[in-house]
Amino acid sequence: MSLFKARDWWSTVLGDKEEFDQGCLCLADVDNTGNGQDKIIVGSFMGYLRIFNPHPVKTGDGAQAEDLLLEVDLRDPILQVEVGKFVSGTEMLHLAVLHSRKLCVYSVSGTLGNVEHGNQYQIKLMYEHNLQRTACNMTYGSFGGVKGRDLICIQSMDGMLMVFEQESYAFGRFLPGSLLPGPLAYSSRTDSFITVSSCRQVESYKYQVLAFATDADKRQETEQQKHGSGKRLIVDWTLNIGEQALDICIVSFNQSASSVFVLGERNFFCLKDNGQIRFMKKLDYSPSCFLPYCSVSEGTINTLIGNHNNMLHIYQDVTLKWATQLPHVPVAVRVGCLHDLKGVIVTLSDEGHLQCSYLGTDPSLFQAPKVESRELNYDELDKELKELQKVIKNVNKSQGVWPLTEREDDLKVSAMVSPNFDSVSQATDAEVGADLVPSVTVKVTLRNRVALQKIKLSIYVQPPLVLTDDQFTFESMAPDMTRTVGFSVYLKGSYLPPELEGNAVVSYSRPTERNPDGIPRVSQCKFRLPLKLVCLPGQPSKTASHKLTIDTNKSPVSLLSLFPGFAKQSEDDQVNVMGFHFLGGSQVTLLASKTSQRYRIQSEQFEDLWLITNELIVRLQEYFEKQGIKDFTCSFSGPVPLQEYFELIDHHFELRINGEKLEELLSERAVQFRAIQRRLLTRFKDKTPAPLQHLDTLLDGTYKQVIALADAVEENQANLFQSFTRLKSATHLVILLIGLWQKLSADQIAILEAAFLPLQQDTQELGWEETVDAALSHLLKTCLSKSSKEQALNFSSQLDIPKDTSRLKKHITLLCDRLAKGGRLCISTDAAAPQTMVMPGGCATIPESDLEERSIDQDSSELFTNHKHLMMETPVPEVSPLQGVTE
Repeated sequence: MSLFKARDWWSTVLGDKEEFDQGCLCLADVDNTGNGQDKIIVGSFMGYLRIFNPHPVKTGDGAQAEDLLLEVDLRDPILQVEVGKFVSGTEMLHLAVLHSRKLCVYSVSGTLGNVEHGNQYQIKLMYEHNLQRTACNMTYGSFGGVKGRDLICIQSMDGMLMVFEQESYAFGRFLPGSLLPGPLAYSSRTDSFITVSSCRQVESYKYQVLAFATDADKRQETEQQKHGSGKRLIVDWTLNIGEQALDICIVSFNQSASSVFVLGERNFFCLKDNGQIRFMKKLDYSPSCFLPYCSVSEGTINTLIGNHNNMLHIYQDVTLKWATQLPHVPVAVRVGCLHDLKGVIVTLSDEGHLQCSYLGTDPSLFQAPKVESRELNYDELDKELKELQKVIKNVNKSQGVWPLTEREDDLKVSAMVSPNFDSVSQATDAEVGADLVPSVTVKVTLRNRVALQKIKLSIYVQPPLVLTDDQFTFESMAPDMTRTVGFSVYLKGSYLPPELEGNAVVSYSRPTERNPDGIPRVSQCKFRLPLKLVCLPGQPSKTASHKLTIDTNKSPVSLLSLFPGFAKQSEDDQVNVMGFHFLGGSQVTLLASKTSQRYRIQSEQFEDLWLITNELIVRLQEYFEKQGIKDFTCSFSGPVPLQEYFELIDHHFELRINGEKLEELLSERAVQFRAIQRRLLTRFKDKTPAPLQHLDTLLDGTYKQVIALADAVEENQANLFQSFTRLKSATHLVILLIGLWQKLSADQIAILEAAFLPLQQDTQELGWEETVDAALSHLLKTCLSKSSKEQALNFSSQLDIPKDTSRLKKHITLLCDRLAKGGRLCISTDAAAPQTMVMPGGCATIPESDLEERSIDQDSSELFTNHKHLMMETPVPEVSPLQGVTE
């Protein structure tokens, strides 16, 4: 038996599935016996009123039949019970019961029994008041200093205080600014009501002020008149406590001073009569109820505080004196004299557990048995530890979670793209100017070997490509089961996607013996969409603003063999010119040289070259692999078109700056709009009419500006999204050309893609420019550094939007220059070591000063003209449109 558990003196459980709250418990000599013995009065939300007089034979006994003096069903929920001098003409104690729409006052009396069943008790209704408003709580006291009787004040749910002078209704007052009712208490020393408003501040109202204020029943039902007409209800003092209050209790153990105790959600306050804080205590738990009950020493007050951890703490001011464990969470606590036992603590839970306990110090009779001591043999312990470590190591090697081969066979994901368009296009909301936008069907198949749970398939394609369905969910899949889902893909916007590759990701849970809920896992499958989904055969153009030349080491292939369906078959089966017309409106021309091993791609827009260039290289690789030729390579002799790339970067950055300016301007206009609204509301509320001084005209003009700016922000965001998509296409093209130009491996190209394409979505908070600049700075500092001096440079860790793009363009130029001079991209641990640059012929030295670096930025196209001898194999991976790659 623990010393810190509450000693159970008497306990019982009330009713079946009844509910109780802090106002449902009261202790008083309700039957006026005059012997100083309290009775326990309990009311429930089910409407049952019970009165107990515990007489346990021995400590810890449960309730006996004779302990229940009275039980009656009042048929209405009981919100609060109180005992006081509520009947005129007598100073006898009576019981006041508060219902939601009624206040009843009863007399409780007992008659001596003539048989062994004991005394008989009954209640008699003295009077009742029907309430016009739904009640919340009540308090009582000698309002106005009356002698020999108690008045009752009821607070309604809408913040009205209704005062009853025993059998008659006195008046009703609305609390100013009331939103939600709070706890209510009456201070007899200051003759004031104290509550906590929904503004989280303690408020005190004098009874005299309430009595002389305008009666709420005489007012009209407008909110303006409730708070503004007649004599205003002025608060005596307020104190902001910053949290909602659970209960208020006012105690006065001497005539010189009284204290106002407020129990908050996380703090416990003690206030003086004038609202000044005497002390406060921050609680480390969530309280449920409290009761200041006595003053042991001069100037201090003891307080019981119950919490949701089934604990009851006893404080002397702010010092914790005792903590005891309860069998339930108390919602109400009282202290009284029961059966000649003073200081009994009575607690009530919300489920009806009623307990009378005391803070006993019964000695514990349990003695822990002696533990047999033995000498430790450290050699044997060391030997046993090594054996256990060996077993653990073998288990980890052999088993793990499950074998790798078994894990790979859990779920196979494959995707198949239909070779033909849908007979009825699914592009219902396309924004492309073409008459008919085609759609193509993709089918994803799931094959599982074992039982799986919570399977969720998500499909992702690059915008402006959209899907008819992008998510599929299955609760479970039995072993050796196949599921196939289909969806359509089409082009919605009037610009090109940066990639024609889609991704199907499957997340699922695999149940095991130790984990029936399943171990989460992810598989994915990539699929390639056909080029004809975004473009149609077009008329070749002889002139264009942007041109690229791709060199190969094999004789040219007929474009009809590479792009069937985009040109009519000629007599000699040799087509060396082909035009592509994108659905967005732009055109690209592809030319194959008849004499040399070169292909030229040209277009009016730089970013449009990417899809055709990438598709050409992939199809050339597939063509020569089918022919059995394995040494096919592509190359690019330069120069890298950085100037065209920089123009796209500047355009994207300009849209970001414009978006930032528009949002700032919109914020300013919104502040101005709200300020004008406040001015107008003040004019409208004023009792004396005053001219508006053109405030309505200014409000209308500001409103139109806000709407226009909001439309401009939306339009700029749409343009920014489209510009970011074009920038990603151009970035893919630049990475491809650098890889072909400098003979980079697949790992090095992956590093470039991670540095240049770190974001899937561009935002004002984190944009492409600052992210890429940080990544390039890291590469120039580590694997592409030319000296230890550069490695010692510290770059800012914050990613803020730059003032301009000059620094970013300079870093891109330096990256290309150092790759041209033999720099190697790597992310291994030795990447920070300075590398020896291999200097090919015709390369200039790296500029050492800022002036030289500025000159590089101004004339970047001249840096990459002397490297036509560099060749490499294309790093683009082969992905068949009919086969998915699971990971």
